[in-house]
Amino acid sequence: MSGQIKTKAALDAEAEAALKSLLERKERGEKLSPRDRLAIPAQEMPAQDPLVRGKNVSEVALGYGENQARLEAERCLACKNEPCVKGCPVQVPIPRFIAAIQAGDFKAAADIIKETNLLPAVCGRVCPQEKQCQLECTLGKSLKDVNKAVAIGRLERFAADWERENRRVTIPAVKAGTGKKVAVIGSGPAGLTVAADLAREGHQVSIFEAFHKPGGVMVYGIPEFRLPKAIVQAEVDILNKMGVELSVNYLVGRTRTVRELLDKDGYDAAFIGVGAGLPKFLGCPGENLVGVLSANEYLTRANLMKAYDAGRAATPMYRSRIAAVIGGGNVAMDAARMALRLGAEQVHLIYRRTREEMPARAEEVEHAVEEGVIFNFLRNPVQFLGDAGGRVTGMELLKYGLGEPDESGRRSPVPVKGSEYVFPCDTVIVALGNESNPLLAKTTENLDKDKRGRIIVDEKQKTSLDRVYAGGDIVLGAATVILAMGEGRRAAAAINELLSG
Repeated sequence: MSGQIKTKAALDAEAEAALKSLLERKERGEKLSPRDRLAIPAQEMPAQDPLVRGKNVSEVALGYGENQARLEAERCLACKNEPCVKGCPVQVPIPRFIAAIQAGDFKAAADIIKETNLLPAVCGRVCPQEKQCQLECTLGKSLKDVNKAVAIGRLERFAADWERENRRVTIPAVKAGTGKKVAVIGSGPAGLTVAADLAREGHQVSIFEAFHKPGGVMVYGIPEFRLPKAIVQAEVDILNKMGVELSVNYLVGRTRTVRELLDKDGYDAAFIGVGAGLPKFLGCPGENLVGVLSANEYLTRANLMKAYDAGRAATPMYRSRIAAVIGGGNVAMDAARMALRLGAEQVHLIYRRTREEMPARAEEVEHAVEEGVIFNFLRNPVQFLGDAGGRVTGMELLKYGLGEPDESGRRSPVPVKGSEYVFPCDTVIVALGNESNPLLAKTTENLDKDKRGRIIVDEKQKTSLDRVYAGGDIVLGAATVILAMGEGRRAAAAINELLSG
């Protein structure tokens, strides 16, 4: 594939000619009809060459140039009923910010997005737009292909990156102080959203983060090649400038309980956004062998602790020759692609359904294929095999067929009797999702939770405890950044209502 990849400059130059023609028509007073907009080709995302990027941790997708962004924005039909907005969990005013990009006012576009979303550079990179705003796009429906919808996420990223790279970032206005204090437990997307919305209203906000760096899943879970950590830190820096206090290495449930924060430290309300960081395993024989790892540990060492920088990292990383990743979601894609970058000769992804049923973002799956990850569909481990020294040497895999759809709408995997076979490998990374860490729930009396350990909340994100709210993965289970942010916005509105009551 090397040599076939167009550079960012080349793609932007191609867009420039088409954009110039459209702008000339507009200057003559012509209006672009829906048919004209349907005819504008969807803009390709510039990216590193797959043969190059598989050996580094630099960002894969390079972002649109200005001409590409404006040409892609011209594809928008500006629907009066705004179906794309209805598909966005935080209700970003999508047609308005796209119109600003059409006009070349990129700063205005960024400001419009930030009316409801303080993390546009993050969301533009990692949100599953094809299942949310772009799924509802009229253009995509007209062309009968969600991949031909207006690239809302890429335009969001462009506006946010342009603002940051041109040093035009403005700090959101903060109202006069109310004298009220709110404790936010966890600095992931839900916690940061709550903190931003409450700080804007003049409340004193303190974030308590268990790790040594803020950002939650955005720093420990999502790799550098998909979401550079400097971008997350830039968003956190904005909160600091808004007056939000941040304490790291602060484990609520150990350092301090929720009740102590409220009753002894004087906080008027608390928000729990600690995520779902307890890894799931298969429960089959051999899972305790050396070389069988959770994706959580593997990615945390690589992302948060930079184990890929072997000469300077303060944490070791398990070295692989043939790595097998179990799962089909975004975490599985991240782990598989990271294993390649950490030097594995082969990386296999083992998934018990087919590609059509994979919950991972389509772009991440395509990138994994391009980089050389080998997909083994309709397979699942029965047991892990090891040598006399207790190190994993392979797996016994069982083949599957597909039956009727299950409650998620995906066809259920049906085992094929007698189809077991041995698959040799020296590393297994289990990426089957996460459950809730029980620490906080166990140290917080009368906090209602379900059988999976997820905190139960009402429609305003309030828990069973007075003045305590929750949102994000600790409520939803392992979900997306934007869904966590949506819950954070609802919780912030409820907390503000409480404090101003």
